[in-house]
Amino acid sequence: MSYPTPWQGQGPQQPWQPHSGASMLAATADRERAVDVLRAGFAEGRLREDELEKRIARAYDARTVGELMLLVADLPQGPQATVVHMPPPGFRPVPPTFLPAPPPTNGKAVGALVCGLLIVPTLGLTGIPAVILGHTARAEIRRTDEGGDGLALTGLIFGWLAVSAWTLLLMLLVVAGASST
Repeated sequence: MSYPTPWQGQGPQQPWQPHSGASMLAATADRERAVDVLRAGFAEGRLREDELEKRIARAYDARTVGELMLLVADLPQGPQATVVHMPPPGFRPVPPTFLPAPPPTNGKAVGALVCGLLIVPTLGLTGIPAVILGHTARAEIRRTDEGGDGLALTGLIFGWLAVSAWTLLLMLLVVAGASST
């Protein structure tokens, strides 16, 4: 009695079976990756030449990712096979191209950071604009889910440091003027 090997396929997926990434249509790049794995397996002596040719033909005829996964299921698939912590079976990381774009950075948050960093060369004169921009930026960020909260907060901190330094200096001048009279 002969048992089918995984690469010989198990037939089409039935409508009542749960769908997974394996039922996703295969792209040309997916087929090429599977053929690369097959050729590497042949080069390592894991496949005979006739078996390689059959699997490559099936890879180019494959319609879904699941069919390709069956063709290479009994072969190591590169550096992932040697990692101690393996991802769960069927896990495929999403390419960065398909990840959602990060939220745009709030312009006022960038302005708050720039004004906050310029307090040293401007002797603290950009402290008040940093505070104003920082507070308005953080309010807009909470309302619109934009990025840049850290930038706004940094600008706020530097701005408040400059404002408090100027306030302290003016208080010392007033106290010194009042005590000298």
